[in-house]
Amino acid sequence: MGYDYALVHLQYTIPPAIVLTLLYRPLCTSLDVYKIIFLGVIAVISTTPWDSYLIHNHIWTYPSHAILGPTLFSIPAEEIFFFVVQTYNTSVLYLLLSTPTFHPIYLCGSKRLSDGRLLWLWAPLGQGLLVGTILAGLSMIVAKGEGLEAVFFLVTNVLIVFGLVAFDNALAILQAFPQLFPAVPELPSPALLVKALLTPASLYDDNRVEGLSQALARLKQKSRSFYLASGVFQGRLRIDLVLLSVLWIAGPLMQADPGCRYSFCRVADDLVDNATSLEEAKHWVHRLKQFLSMSYDRSQPSTKSYITSVFPESVRSALIFLPTAYLSLPPLYDLVEGFAMDLDFSLPGNVFPIIDESALQIYASRVAGTVAESCLELVYHHSTTSMPERVRQEIIHAGGRMGIALQYINIARDIAVDARVGRIYLPTSWLDEEGLAPSDVLKYPHSAKVEALRQRLLDAAMKIYYEAKAAIDRLPREARGPMRVAVESYVEIGRVLRTPGYKVKAGRATVPKVRRVMVAWKALLE
Repeated sequence: MGYDYALVHLQYTIPPAIVLTLLYRPLCTSLDVYKIIFLGVIAVISTTPWDSYLIHNHIWTYPSHAILGPTLFSIPAEEIFFFVVQTYNTSVLYLLLSTPTFHPIYLCGSKRLSDGRLLWLWAPLGQGLLVGTILAGLSMIVAKGEGLEAVFFLVTNVLIVFGLVAFDNALAILQAFPQLFPAVPELPSPALLVKALLTPASLYDDNRVEGLSQALARLKQKSRSFYLASGVFQGRLRIDLVLLSVLWIAGPLMQADPGCRYSFCRVADDLVDNATSLEEAKHWVHRLKQFLSMSYDRSQPSTKSYITSVFPESVRSALIFLPTAYLSLPPLYDLVEGFAMDLDFSLPGNVFPIIDESALQIYASRVAGTVAESCLELVYHHSTTSMPERVRQEIIHAGGRMGIALQYINIARDIAVDARVGRIYLPTSWLDEEGLAPSDVLKYPHSAKVEALRQRLLDAAMKIYYEAKAAIDRLPREARGPMRVAVESYVEIGRVLRTPGYKVKAGRATVPKVRRVMVAWKALLE
């Protein structure tokens, strides 16, 4: 009896397990635990016969003075523990590295395979495989000094990562294609996972995958805060939130350039790129309202034909895959009304429609509060948590208020950017109180008086934020952390705006990447 092998674990395998556990704990879900246990069981069952065979044939041995004594099929308990801890460490490392990965966009149906996309689509997961394999191999060499065992465990580590990739591939198929798998349990059975993996690629909806890919790309390009937050949502909720957020942050916010051209901001850029008048921009707003009316008219068999006949190809996927089946119409319709309010800035006579704080609140409610309400509708649709309808509506209302707060922060950040295109979202009544005319803000958006108004707007935003913040703790458990990340990531912009000498990029205050990550981490730990 000895402690040599046990000391190896105490020095080389248990400390990394503790560190990885602490690092991943804020991100861990029940599905992750299920995945680790699933892979751990497979690892023990598949590795035990081989190791037992090698021991019985004296390819390697374990001296009695180096082990505690208990064995299974001649395999020391310490070795069995190694099967488990190796799988655990590799799995958690993989999960940590692949958390931001949006797995559904890497699925390859027949069309995408014919385009030659298979080789590079899994590259992000390949990084996890490479790092995990190198670490495992090095730890074996350092810990045991046995080249053969190091190679053995290096190979098994590669198999573990392949197993994790296969698991995520199956989950992506289950989550991305509701037409193939209408209902997916929180913890899919092994049989369902295998069924997903065996689903012919010819049945994949490549158009949906492309739509998701485009939506995520737009989200990443246009809102780093919400892109970061999207990475901690799970399953179909994440998919639907990405589709919804793209319609919002990439929605039809018409902007006038010096050539009197109008374009939808973000996802709808292509929609009105060729529009040369205010009337044409209004025409597209009308088309969007028609789309929403048809989507909620259950007598209409499908809106796809309308979308393909009216809207350009570049924006069709965002409309086709919008999850209107379980979103209510009023918030989406009010969202479009908010977009239409932006057109008032282009009316003759230098109109500034935000005349007072009430008008500001209406605008913010339409372009942001509505989206927050729709996000929470998606949360409750995908959650299995039961809750009285009255409580649910209270939380959704608080979410709408939080959306207003975030929009105030957005306006405070973009005063100079908006001024360049002739827009002022600060209430005209506030300007009057400071003795300012709209033209003063357009010419001198960084003046001391404008800065004072920025801080006043931030004060209003933070007041609403603190009033609505408690509602996050009443959300279903699986949505609390991710929603807190979404909110805090954006509120941090407001905190930056209160810091003297904040960093400006393209006319906007920015939150450094490391700071954004730390804010998200802290939000998950709350």
